[in-house]
Amino acid sequence: MLTRPDVAAAPFRAAARIADIGVSEILQIGARAAAMRREGHNVIILGAGEPDFDTPDPVKEAAFRAMRRGETKYTALDGSAAMKEAVREKFRRDNGLDFSTGEISVSAGAKQVIFNAFMATLDPGDEVIVPTPYWTSYADMIRIAGGVPVLVACDAANGFRLTAASLERAITPATRWLMLNSPSNPTGAAYSEADYRPLLDMLLNHPHVWLLADDIYEHIVYDGFRFVTPAALEPAIRDRILTVNGVSKAYAMTGWRIGYGAGPATLIKAMSVVQSQSTSNPSSISQAAAIEALTGSQDYLVERRDSFRIRRDLIVDGLNAIDGIDCPCPQGAFYTFASCAGMLGRTTPQGRKIESDRDFCAYLLTEARVAVVPGSAFGASPFFRISYATSQEELREALTRIAAACAALAV
Repeated sequence: MLTRPDVAAAPFRAAARIADIGVSEILQIGARAAAMRREGHNVIILGAGEPDFDTPDPVKEAAFRAMRRGETKYTALDGSAAMKEAVREKFRRDNGLDFSTGEISVSAGAKQVIFNAFMATLDPGDEVIVPTPYWTSYADMIRIAGGVPVLVACDAANGFRLTAASLERAITPATRWLMLNSPSNPTGAAYSEADYRPLLDMLLNHPHVWLLADDIYEHIVYDGFRFVTPAALEPAIRDRILTVNGVSKAYAMTGWRIGYGAGPATLIKAMSVVQSQSTSNPSSISQAAAIEALTGSQDYLVERRDSFRIRRDLIVDGLNAIDGIDCPCPQGAFYTFASCAGMLGRTTPQGRKIESDRDFCAYLLTEARVAVVPGSAFGASPFFRISYATSQEELREALTRIAAACAALAV
């Protein structure tokens, strides 16, 4: 091989579309906490949005049977016929919605469904309205697809929910999508039919705006809250709604990577073009498992939801007992989103002033050995998110450590 030692290699150049986009701050915090564990520190990680439950045995057994039958080949591009039929049945049973198989897309996680939708519909300059606090990936996926995220702050006093007045102010001729996530990551806020109605009425007046409803936490709601999805509430705009869901959260199948979306056939067809040139079909074995999850017994969903509710109450009560922290009670998902405004201005035992939610979360990690995520990562300060999808024992220990660390701060 000939070499030219006198010619230096050109430096790596990232594509402009990702130049200002980094790895999720949630993952960065988790990686740092994991590194501390490897160094021998007893760190409690309350950052990941992943249930601690195992995938149900019948679901795992369905995957095993599929492998034994030799179902290890490619499937149809955006989901096997059996998988799409399972999704159809889920929507009929849970949401009163009837979709054809041509109106359903199955991907490697709900995140890919959303990404496909943006790649298939956004041109440079197209705007997507994102209520904040918001899941961090929303804005970055919009930017990668060439769109412009329009972040609309939602007041804690209104339960972090978008109002019709705020929506109307955000809509422009360039608006392509409105994103709504209920129950929400990171706040746990959920939209009732009464909450949705003014927003849907506003969309009726703006026919160029489509709605993407992220329902991934549908089955994790508390205190008698009745989950509803927008496509079931307003048939007049159903032909511009994409409803996104998956098996990762409720069924504890994060690693199986199966999500699905349902919407107008024209949109689904465009999304399939994107998927055809990226991942192609989702895992055949994961689809077999997801079919069982969606069509088999749903009884354990209630048991797991009740377990999450007990943990929610434990965290909410524990945080509100700490001077300087205010934690509203979430309606769904498995997160709390508490204000740490009362901690700002206080000084650590090492003499460092807590000036932001990032400072506060960094202090909890280094001093209390508890990893949580600052609200600024979700577009809202000064708050912090806790994922209570872990054992009660670990949550109690985390609260003890957080309380002690906060008590050590000088006012």
